[in-house]
Amino acid sequence: MNELEKNLNIPKIALGVWAWGSGAVGGDQVFGNHMGADELRPVFQKALDEGLNLWDTAAVYGMGASETMLGDFVKDVPRESLLLSTKFTPQIAEEVENPGEKMIAGSFERLHTDVIDIYWIHNPADVAKWTPELIPLAKSGKVKYIGVSNHNLAEIQLANQILAEEGLKVSALQNHYSLLHRSSEDAGILEFAKENGMTFFSYMVLEQGALSGNYDTAHPFPTGSDRAEAYNNSLPQLETLIQAMADMAKKYQGTVAQIAIAWAIAKGTVPIVGVTKVNQVEDAAHAATINLTSEEITQLEKLADQTKVNTLRNWEKPMA
Repeated sequence: MNELEKNLNIPKIALGVWAWGSGAVGGDQVFGNHMGADELRPVFQKALDEGLNLWDTAAVYGMGASETMLGDFVKDVPRESLLLSTKFTPQIAEEVENPGEKMIAGSFERLHTDVIDIYWIHNPADVAKWTPELIPLAKSGKVKYIGVSNHNLAEIQLANQILAEEGLKVSALQNHYSLLHRSSEDAGILEFAKENGMTFFSYMVLEQGALSGNYDTAHPFPTGSDRAEAYNNSLPQLETLIQAMADMAKKYQGTVAQIAIAWAIAKGTVPIVGVTKVNQVEDAAHAATINLTSEEITQLEKLADQTKVNTLRNWEKPMA
């Protein structure tokens, strides 16, 4: 257990709210969701009941809409009962003297807080330029831990070097990582994280639902969303893998989604699971109790490789 995990007492699973809210890069465009506070408040409350208190969002999701929705619930509970993770996105940084200070001020206002537990640089647009923006935020106590997302190994090392010169470090990594997308493992990033006391957060472990068991050729993703365009053509290739996951789920009295999540935990990562329904929170909570065998992990990875499905998305690059 590293410093971040010990001091924050993080749960095995983080909950993502990319799909909360609407607007540019928001829940309606990316996921085809149209949900309001009445539908999402029970989801938030169920998570608290289950001890899943780490919430991951970003200023760019819905251009603040995701943070605003989450913040409406955050303000009604003791701040110390939650862990908040949000992101500095270089592409929406304003041309002001301190763009990092400016962006986090907006996140503070929307999330009803004055400190972020894990603050991320969302992508490596220019590591040398943007990494220093988080230094004053960490030194002033506005940010407890610094993370980098969608960075390759060389970019992670550069960011860590820049921070080390100021007595700081990269404490967390967050990359797309799933049964169908293991490039961070192939590139040695998971091993690097372990060796350097960094927590690896895996996002899209369910491939936005493609590995949930809820979608197949007879039940494709609703048209009009990014995920429909990304995954619907690949659903036939996933059938054998999904069936094996379903068979495995029976052993653990679980679901296909829980097997995908349990795999990510078994690989030493903290999966970020997007939740918009109460049963998805329940899925996540049960997944944290499933301990897959090494044989099962090998079987899942072999079948995943055999699908030949490429899930690299338009905002990311190959890590290896």
